[in-house]
Amino acid sequence: MCVCASVCESFFFFVVCFVTVPPARILSPPCTAGRHRVPTCKLPSRLHNRWPAMTESPATKPANGDVCQRVKNGLKPERNGLLKSLHRCHERQSKHHCHPEEEEVHAASHHDSLYSRPFVESFEETPMLVAVLTYMGYGILTIFGYLRDFLRHWKIERCHIAREKEEQKDFVPLYQDFENFYTRNLYMRIRDNWNRPICSVPGAKVDLMERASHDYNWTFEYTGRVVRDVINLGSYNYLGFAENFGPCADSAAEVTIKYGVGVASTRQEIGNLDRHEDMEKLVAKFLGVESAMAFGMGFATNSMNIPALTGKGCLILSDELNHASLVLGARLSGSTIRVFKHNNMQSLEKLLREAIVHGQPRTHRPWKKILIVVEGIYSMEGSIVRLPEVIALKKRYRAYLYLDEAHSIGALGPRGRGVVDYFGLDPRDVDVMMGTFTKSFGAAGGYIAGKRELIEYLRSHSHSAVYATSMSPPVVEQIITSMKCIMGEDGTTIGCDRVRQLAENTVYFRKRLREMGFIIYGNEDSPVVPMMLYMPAKIGAFGREMLKRDIGVVVVGFPATPIIESRARFCISAAHTKEMLDRALSVISEVGDLLQLKYSRHRIQPSMARPFDDNMYEDIDD
Repeated sequence: MCVCASVCESFFFFVVCFVTVPPARILSPPCTAGRHRVPTCKLPSRLHNRWPAMTESPATKPANGDVCQRVKNGLKPERNGLLKSLHRCHERQSKHHCHPEEEEVHAASHHDSLYSRPFVESFEETPMLVAVLTYMGYGILTIFGYLRDFLRHWKIERCHIAREKEEQKDFVPLYQDFENFYTRNLYMRIRDNWNRPICSVPGAKVDLMERASHDYNWTFEYTGRVVRDVINLGSYNYLGFAENFGPCADSAAEVTIKYGVGVASTRQEIGNLDRHEDMEKLVAKFLGVESAMAFGMGFATNSMNIPALTGKGCLILSDELNHASLVLGARLSGSTIRVFKHNNMQSLEKLLREAIVHGQPRTHRPWKKILIVVEGIYSMEGSIVRLPEVIALKKRYRAYLYLDEAHSIGALGPRGRGVVDYFGLDPRDVDVMMGTFTKSFGAAGGYIAGKRELIEYLRSHSHSAVYATSMSPPVVEQIITSMKCIMGEDGTTIGCDRVRQLAENTVYFRKRLREMGFIIYGNEDSPVVPMMLYMPAKIGAFGREMLKRDIGVVVVGFPATPIIESRARFCISAAHTKEMLDRALSVISEVGDLLQLKYSRHRIQPSMARPFDDNMYEDIDD
C-alpha cells in the first residue's frame, strides 16, 4: 500500500508540476534610453550639485514638489504612489527604433527631485496558468502528505520524525505534528538542495563534498568524492574578499600569530584590543559618521540593539520584507509594531500620519519615539530601498531612521559605501546605520554607526556589547584590510576596481537573463538576482540540474517566500569573470529550457504597482 501511494503520488506530482507551458517569446533587448549608467569609482560631477537638494527638509520645498501632499486618507491620486509610464526612446534617438513589444513598464517616482539617477525596479506579473498549476501542485502535495501521515500513524509507513514517548503523552507536547507537516511532507523532498558542505574557500568557485541519501533525504552519507571547481552563484561574496591569498589573508595570518584566534573576554572587561579600536575608527571614517562600534554576529547586531533603542511606548514602522533579525529585535523591544507595504512610501506615510494624529492606543498619548526600520537591499527581492523618499518622510514627521545595510554596504555606490552613497545622500540623515562584515568584506560580525552620543549609549546598554565575547583578531584584521582596500588607503586601486567590476557584472547578468525570457525581480543595480521558479517540483529540480553541470545555486521556497513565488537567488561577485558568467548563463538557459522556466512575456509590473490594502498592517502590543 505504501509503494502504491508513493507511485501514484509521484505520477500526479510530475503531471502537475511539469505540465508543458508554452515557450516564452524571445524578444530583442529592450530600449536602454533613459537607463542609468554603470556606477564608476569616480563620482560624476553632476551629482555634487544635487546633494543639497536631496538633504534639505521637505518643508522648504514648494507645494507642487512636496513629498507628502495632503489629500483624502493620506493617499495621492495614484494608489501605488508611482507614475506608471512607458520609457520610450527619445525622438533624438529615432535612429534606434524601439518596437512596441520591447517597451517595459518601469517604476517612476513622483519625487524626481529627490533622485540623482533613474530608479528602475520591476516585478513581472505571475502568469495565470503558472499560478494555477503552482497552487494545484501544493494542493496535491498536501493531500498526499495527509495520506502518508495516516499511514505513519498506523505504522504502515516508517516514521522518521521526532515523536513524543508514550509515557510522556500526558505532558505538554514538545513537538507539534501539524506544525511540522510542511517539513515532513514537502521540505524533505527537496532537502538535498540545502546544507551542502563545501571544503574550500567560498570564492568564485568552490569544492563540494558529495553526499547521497538512501531514505529519501531523511539522512545523508558522504561518498568520499569531492566535486571540484563549481561556479559559486550562492555566496554573498560581493567584492571577492573571501579568498585565501592576497593582502587580506596575509594580514590575518600575521595578526593570528601575534594575538591568537580568540580573546576569551568581553569588550567591557579585558577583551578590548587596540585593533578593535582601530577597526571602529576606520568604520566611522568609511561611513562618514562620528562614531561606530562592532559586534561579533550580524544577526545579533539587529536583534540585540533594537531593544536597547526602543521600548514600551515607542512605535516601530517596519517594512513587510525586513529580515528576521530586524523582526526579532522589534518584538524583543516591547514596542508597538506596524508593518508597511514593501518599499511603498504611500503606505509608510499613512502610518506616520495616523501615528501622530492618534498617538498610542487607548491613552492617545504621543509616542515616545517613532522608528522607521528598512533595509538597503532586500535579500529575497533584490530591491533597493527608496531611501531619498524615506528620509524626506522621516524629516517631515520627525521620526528616526534605522537602516540595515547588510547586503548593500560595499555592494552599492560609486565608492562602495552602500545605499547612502548610491543615492548621493548625507550619512547624517540616517540616525542609525547598521551593516555586516559577513558579505562584502569576507569576514564576520556587524556594526552600528551614527552620532557619538548614540554609540556611547549602546556601549553600556546593548546586550551584544555587554555580554558577547569580543571579535576574533584575525577577523578584525580581515575587516580592516579589506575596508582600506575599498577606500584606496592601501595605495592600490584594487578595491575601486572591484566595486566597478561588481556593478558591471550585475548589469550584464541581469540583462542576459531578461533577454533569455526569465522573470527577474528587483533593481537593475542589485547584485542579488532572484529568478522565479514558481512550482514546487522545479525548486529541487533546478538546484539538482545546475549542480550536475557544476553550477552552485541557492533555491528558495515557501515559507521563506510567498507560496507561488518560489525562486532561485543568484548572488553576483566581482570575482566572477565574464567567462564564468557566460558559462553560468549558458547552463541556466539550458536548464530553463529543460524545466520550462522561461515564463516572461515582458509585461513588467512596476515595483510599487502592487495593490495597496488599507488593512495590511498589524499592531503588536506588549
